[in-house]
Order: sequence, then structure tokens, then C-alpha cells
Amino acid sequence: MYIRYNKYGNRKTYIDGIKFDSQKEASRWIELKLLETAGKIHGLQRQVKYELIPAHRKKDGKLERAAYYFADFQYEKDGNLIVEDSKGMRTKEYILKRKLMLDRYGIEIKEV
Repeated sequence: MYIRYNKYGNRKTYIDGIKFDSQKEASRWIELKLLETAGKIHGLQRQVKYELIPAHRKKDGKLERAAYYFADFQYEKDGNLIVEDSKGMRTKEYILKRKLMLDRYGIEIKEV
């Protein structure tokens, strides 16, 4: 296991060659893998990409890139889609993206 710090005090963590943004996220991945093995959740995925605002041209003709939200984890439980984010710090950017996820996709992000 290799650990590196970032500006919010999180430690980049590697487990089985997979890079996680924090130890909290890595621990949650292990928990979710166990739940999937036990058959309590299905279709576990990491870093699922959601387009929040599509790319478009500004008035001056320049291309404005699309804006995305990357879910830490996504899985199905009891027939429901669950999108999770391992949060230590709620940034303004995250709060806005959380609201856009609800507006655009009807998905409430579960914060763990």
C-alpha cells in the first residue's frame, strides 16, 4: 500500500493496484466488494462518469467543454440504483454537482 497526501489532508491510497483519492474511499471499496460477494449488492462500479452540462459553443464561437461528475461508487441494491460519494470535505463544486445530479438524472447522491 502506497500513501500520498493532497490539499484536503486526504491520503491517496493504492489497494491491489487501484488508486483511491482517500483512505476512506479505499475502505468503502473493500466494504462494498464484500457486500457484492455476499450478494447484497450487484453491479458495483467505480468512477462512473455522468455528464452534467453538455459541451456547447459560446457566443464568440469558442467551445465550452462539458462538465462531469464522477461517482466514487455505483451499484444496485434491492432493484434501486445507488450512487455514492466518499466525502470528507463538501466543496462548493461538489455541492453544485450534487444538485445537478438530482436535477438532471433524479439521482440523490449517498454521502458516506
